[in-house]
Amino acid sequence: MKQGTLIRGIGSFYTVREEQGTEYTLRCKKKFRREKKTPLVGDEVLFTPGTGEEHGWVECILERKNEFIRPPVSNITQLVLVLAPVPETDFLLADRMIARAFSQGIKVVIAVNKADMDSGMAGRVREQYAAAGIPVISVSAASGDGLDELKELLKGETSCLAGQSGAGKSSLLNAMLGLQRETGEISERINRGKNTTRTVELLEKDGIRIMDTAGFNLLEPEKGLDPKELKERYPEFLPYEGKCRFRECLHNREPGCAVYQAAEEGLVSKERLERYRVLLDETRAEWENRYQ
Repeated sequence: MKQGTLIRGIGSFYTVREEQGTEYTLRCKKKFRREKKTPLVGDEVLFTPGTGEEHGWVECILERKNEFIRPPVSNITQLVLVLAPVPETDFLLADRMIARAFSQGIKVVIAVNKADMDSGMAGRVREQYAAAGIPVISVSAASGDGLDELKELLKGETSCLAGQSGAGKSSLLNAMLGLQRETGEISERINRGKNTTRTVELLEKDGIRIMDTAGFNLLEPEKGLDPKELKERYPEFLPYEGKCRFRECLHNREPGCAVYQAAEEGLVSKERLERYRVLLDETRAEWENRYQ
């Protein structure tokens, strides 16, 4: 039996790469279906190689350090969230992903792509996320601006490139790593990107280890999350814990809220706080209906 990393999955076939670089085409045994376990790109697995033209088998999925359902990946150390002026950024979607990353100890980097279209967008995004300690880099796959800075942040990490359809994830990978992955265009009618990446794939080149993922425009509310835990996923709130008038303050317009006061003083992003309150309302609704 050998050990390797799952780097790609198409249909019921999975590609696993062992440490020496050899790749194997495998299928999963039926026990995973019974256990309701779905293999994810990034999984460390034990497997039996095939013989001749016969495929091999994934025997065991080793314990995951972390996992995402969307995008479906595991064992990452860094989430690279790609935003762009076109299609228009859904910041609520971005904050959902950031909160889930922080809850699992995953670092976050924001890459504002298409800087050649709007050179000021990165600055506006940086203002919102500075207090959370999230690096924001202005990049352009078209001009090459900012790519060296982004590549430096990728080295030594297992990163996942994620974001809305049409934000230019595949274009960034092509520009950074000299690849020729298919890229899409923006629909003028709905101002939304077309998905050209349909599967998740772990790529390794020039000391960079990164997962390319399909874009998406929706992310369902998280189930089973206690509303009191949501605020813990906002690093910019932590300096004000214990300073609110009420001990159990959720920073949701309670009198004497220190986070609200910090936002009024420009120390915390008002936009981030407002979106947090939207997510808090959703989390409360999910929590109240968790047994239905």
